[in-house]
Amino acid sequence: MPRKSARLPQGAPNTEQAAPSGGVVAVDRALLLLKAFQPGDQALSLADLAARTQQYKSTVLRLLASLQQFGFIQRDGEGRYRLGPEVARLARLYTGSFALEAAVMPVLRELVERTRESAAFHVRQGDQRLCLYRVDSPQPIRDHIRAGDLLPLDRGVGARVLMAFSGARGPLYDAVRRDRVLALKGDREDGVAGVSAPVFDATGDLAGALTLSLPAQRFKPAFEPQVRQAAKRLTESLGGRFESN
Repeated sequence: MPRKSARLPQGAPNTEQAAPSGGVVAVDRALLLLKAFQPGDQALSLADLAARTQQYKSTVLRLLASLQQFGFIQRDGEGRYRLGPEVARLARLYTGSFALEAAVMPVLRELVERTRESAAFHVRQGDQRLCLYRVDSPQPIRDHIRAGDLLPLDRGVGARVLMAFSGARGPLYDAVRRDRVLALKGDREDGVAGVSAPVFDATGDLAGALTLSLPAQRFKPAFEPQVRQAAKRLTESLGGRFESN
């Protein structure tokens, strides 16, 4: 067993013990390797990583192979290990999420204030959509989706908008791409209506779907231009272009 290093990351578990309830030992060990990098470290040797994480070199080598495969670690010409480009990509996403929140939340609040209905911002996550941000209607009767909830990608106006800009085909999706707004009743759930519009970032990619949801009996045609205008403002605040070519 390697000697315990004084530079072992604070709070690191003994990797010879079982992982905490719900955890996976191999994942814990791999994450310890990433946490072993400290400010000022450019690259670490196999011996450094084994000592800092209290793991056998043979175990560290196997874990490093997996981390290299997915871009979290890279090996330099001297055989030392550095953090890989995937770490930088995730760091950019993490930092960008704060800028996105700062842009999205005021738009959601204003839309709720104008319509008195619930507003949310959805992004695609694999074969589902994630409610990333949400502001509830002040009215007691409303749908009860929360930020962090995963929703289906095959129904609901937010899902339809995300799919329209992911290459989905058909008259409905053609209309979304043309009109930049969609209103439906009962598509996700009976008695629930929704209006959604796309939001684009500075690269021209879809950033997400801005969605208003409400009981079907409270739907108003005026909500469509309001949601579309809100999505246009949000797109422009992100440096994107809203109108189709």
